[in-house]
Amino acid sequence: MTGLEMLAVAAAGLAAGAINAVVGSGTLVTFPVLLAVGLPPVTATISNSLGLVPGNLAGSLGYRRELEGQRGLLLRLLPASVLGALTGAFLLLTLPASSFEAIVPTLVGLAVVLVAVQPMVSRALARRRPEGAAPPRIGPGRLAALFAGAYATGSYGGYFAASQGVLQIGIFGLLLRESLQRLNAIKNVLTLAVNGVAAGAYVVVATDRVDWRAAGLVAAGALLGGYVGARFGRRLPSAVLRGAIVALGCVAIAVLLTR
Repeated sequence: MTGLEMLAVAAAGLAAGAINAVVGSGTLVTFPVLLAVGLPPVTATISNSLGLVPGNLAGSLGYRRELEGQRGLLLRLLPASVLGALTGAFLLLTLPASSFEAIVPTLVGLAVVLVAVQPMVSRALARRRPEGAAPPRIGPGRLAALFAGAYATGSYGGYFAASQGVLQIGIFGLLLRESLQRLNAIKNVLTLAVNGVAAGAYVVVATDRVDWRAAGLVAAGALLGGYVGARFGRRLPSAVLRGAIVALGCVAIAVLLTR
């Protein structure tokens, strides 16, 4: 990588760290940049997952106030997210690279659609989940649905991380009577678990497929971005942010289809 390309990767990491803390679609920023500097799609995904972990940690710590009272729920959901992450990582590392390259444009397209429709989902959830409402008891059926949702989104995140947070908020928002900020806090912790476990699996099993320089640059940017996003990200104009994410996702699809 040239100096300018290294700067672009670090800047993408910073933006992704901030976006992940607030929205959960940062991979749609880093992934196109990693492709643009010449990384193969699988290597870009693995290096990106490694690099985003520090940003996930910073974002989770920044939302610790919204995590109050949710320890029991998180302890129930974390095993499902970890199992899902291992499933997704296994699929990424064992399926042929050609399979990933064929599937990933569809996954990016799904992520772009999810980001685009998130305002409608958020408004619907806000109407159903008013601030200050007492959460209902989580019965066995609802807990099973939450566990399945955590496993499914963990598998998606372990295979390809883009917009797993949007999926998590959408699924958990339908099952939990919590505010969007508290749902976002849950999302940040589960995303940290998924990316961390998947990254660990990549390091153990596929060290030769990691671009450590790219991962380090993303990590440096994401660590700062996660802190900034958790502290100040709620003040960003969401429409501008969302539009930029959708545009970058479309760029990623174009790059993948023309490689």
